[in-house]
Amino acid sequence: MSGGPGSEDVPAPTVAELVERVLDGPDPARIVQAGHPVLRTPAQRYDGGLDDETFGELLALMRRTMHAAPGVGLAAPQIGIPLAIAVVEDPGALDPDVLRVRERPPLAYRVLVNPRYAPVDDERVSFYEGCLSVRGWQAVVPRYRRVRLTGQDETGRELDEVVSGWPARIVQHETDHLDGTLYVDRAVTRSLVTDTGLGAALASEPAPTTAARVLGFPPA
Repeated sequence: MSGGPGSEDVPAPTVAELVERVLDGPDPARIVQAGHPVLRTPAQRYDGGLDDETFGELLALMRRTMHAAPGVGLAAPQIGIPLAIAVVEDPGALDPDVLRVRERPPLAYRVLVNPRYAPVDDERVSFYEGCLSVRGWQAVVPRYRRVRLTGQDETGRELDEVVSGWPARIVQHETDHLDGTLYVDRAVTRSLVTDTGLGAALASEPAPTTAARVLGFPPA
């Protein structure tokens, strides 16, 4: 049924148009929050559809946005762009106990294009994590301790490597974003805490031992 003059469907913007809008917008970019459909839609494989200058500008904006948040990873859908691209970078843990228990060394800046991961074995570890697109909350998430990462970097070079510890957690978290999966989908829901006050104190422990005891979920 016609809706009258001016009711024609407006074509959805192309990915290139979305990228241009984001690049022309605020810097750092706005990070979309849970409830936005782009976070629940598998991202499109990136096959070089952007010119080199635009692609470089997008990666630079993603890195600045990640730093400003601050975070240790950012996937393109988190700024509204449905492309299978993520950036990661982590200064590592300053607390020696956290460094040891969580296996959280510094992770140099890198770009992941069309990343995929597969477990190396069945070993999982459970720690608190949060997400820039689910602000205000943290929860315990069981993740594979070691994964095989495949995909490409920003130059198109093929990636095929094993990552472990906290870097493996970051890879899994960001790659999940590109499949439309949020960390809360994998979380131990009873562990959910706010990222301030008592919740922040519980989540800051090297392992979620106290949280498991006082909140009543199985210890890691």
